[in-house]
Amino acid sequence: MGKRAARSANASTPIDTGAEVPVVGLREPCPCGSGRRYKACHGKEHAGANVVSSRPFEGLASECDLVALRELVPSATAPLALKDGRVVTLATVLPMAWPALVRQDGEIMLGLQVNTGTGDASRDLGSALELALATEPGNPVPPARDTSGAPRLQDLVDSSVPLVITVHEGFDFWVDAAEQTDEVNASLERANSYAHPTARLTSVEAAYWTQMGEKEHLRWVMPHEEELLLNALARLQASDATSLGEGTRLVGMFRAQGLVAPVWDLPLGFGAVACEEPAADFGKRLAVALADTTPLTDAERRARAGLTTRQVTLR
Repeated sequence: MGKRAARSANASTPIDTGAEVPVVGLREPCPCGSGRRYKACHGKEHAGANVVSSRPFEGLASECDLVALRELVPSATAPLALKDGRVVTLATVLPMAWPALVRQDGEIMLGLQVNTGTGDASRDLGSALELALATEPGNPVPPARDTSGAPRLQDLVDSSVPLVITVHEGFDFWVDAAEQTDEVNASLERANSYAHPTARLTSVEAAYWTQMGEKEHLRWVMPHEEELLLNALARLQASDATSLGEGTRLVGMFRAQGLVAPVWDLPLGFGAVACEEPAADFGKRLAVALADTTPLTDAERRARAGLTTRQVTLR
């Protein structure tokens, strides 16, 4: 019997809908024997578990910082408190882009910057964390082929505990002497070459100064609803009140994980410390503008249109 005929015969075979069908990879043949891929057959019943989330980290105390660490910051770590009292280490990226790894001493490290296709970064992280909690020390956690039914990060993490973030100059936190291998060392060397200088401001939340070559920037992830934030920024832009000091300029914004991050260009040599007071002052001006509910003026509408054309969506 040819392959096409065999698939037709399998597809026409009655399926015991009362039997338990195991979960497999979404692109693999369904174990029920229908001949169809799992995602087009019994996998449909699991599809609801992977609903795309517009704000995957909503409800967590450090939502804005989580977005920044996932999308903008090259190298940083933070203790992550779980609901059961355990603490794992959250990291921007791990060797070989592993979703997670369990070090020889039992420390669990969870990587934020992992490319996935589920549409819900929180579920991807929850899946990796759940696997890591069951992994023996000294082993990485490979990407999960199927996250159907996996917990979201909010299901595992104490959402009331804010992150205490340490920004690193490189990725030496990856390994200790007992864990160094040629493969990891090569990955470490490559990663360190891309770790541009970065610092988290202390005067405001989730704002990060960085230098990339001959340019400096401030990128600030904000928790406000996008339409309200755009209106507020337009009011400030129209009144020439978005500057952080001489030579600085609001040049656009990133949109990532459901939040918006305005971006300022800074003159070379400005530095992170010089951003602190101006950023705090800008935060006060922004709060006033956010509270303003009057219709935008013509100048403010033009300013908003200009800002909208300078938005970049990440992933």
